[in-house]
Amino acid sequence: MWDYSDKVKDYFFNPVNAGVLEEANAVGDVGSISCGDALRLMLKVDPETDVILDARFQTFGCGSAIASSSALTEMIKGMTLDQALKVTNQDIAAYLDGLPPEKMHCSVMGAEALHAAIANYRGEEWKDDHEEGELVCKCFGVDAALIERTVRDNGLVTVEQVANYTKAGGGCCSCHEKIEDILIAVNGELAATAKPAIVQQPKPRTLVQIAPLKPEPAPAPAKPAMTMVRKIQLIEKVLEDIRPSLKMDGGNAELIDVDGDTVYLHLTGACMGCSSSGLTIAGIQERLMLAFGKPMRVVPSKPTAEV
Repeated sequence: MWDYSDKVKDYFFNPVNAGVLEEANAVGDVGSISCGDALRLMLKVDPETDVILDARFQTFGCGSAIASSSALTEMIKGMTLDQALKVTNQDIAAYLDGLPPEKMHCSVMGAEALHAAIANYRGEEWKDDHEEGELVCKCFGVDAALIERTVRDNGLVTVEQVANYTKAGGGCCSCHEKIEDILIAVNGELAATAKPAIVQQPKPRTLVQIAPLKPEPAPAPAKPAMTMVRKIQLIEKVLEDIRPSLKMDGGNAELIDVDGDTVYLHLTGACMGCSSSGLTIAGIQERLMLAFGKPMRVVPSKPTAEV
């Protein structure tokens, strides 16, 4: 279980500024329900001063997404648009006294929605839905431009961090190579433009006796890999937690096979052939990733006929 701050819990259980803002003259939409997270940010801006008089949100997502969206509306009220543009996803996370690394993408979504709303108010075109660059992660609809901005703004260096901040690479894992290429390019660019440190000449020092170095403690033994039996048990536990909701709609999910980090499931009953089966698979996949703490892939499959 992730360690949520009291502020995150409060903004989740008691969100403020949720709902439609009828007087809004600036609206920013980011994400999509099919990808698991969506946010609409609505602003009422004073046309004479460019001050944000009111802000509300509608979001489809987890508790961290609700908390981040709610907190953002509180942060930007009273700011001018130029001041609001300086609000980063790190500012949102800090306002909430921190977010778990796996939930930083919720703060990124908030910052993106804010930029989209301000662009909407100013009559500018907001580049979203992978219009700015190549679509990298098809599972969650994340483009290269968003990954590049997030890597640059947050100093990301690993694929796992990119998945935490953007969800890219958290699904089928087929985009990991492209994400690694982006990481290399962006961090290489940052390293090339970084100012060299000023090296000062050392001052003469009095010779002192230096105590011998103590031997470093031996590294902790590596955590043993999860056995297949334990992996299946954990998958079945996740499915057991989900099944009551599926059965309420007349459906179910059966575990067919496990191959590495790929889980093969068979949807039965009302879930089989349902127009929302893709959302069901995505929801199960996210729950498995939470349980295992790493990217997992869920593939719908039919049971193999017994011989």
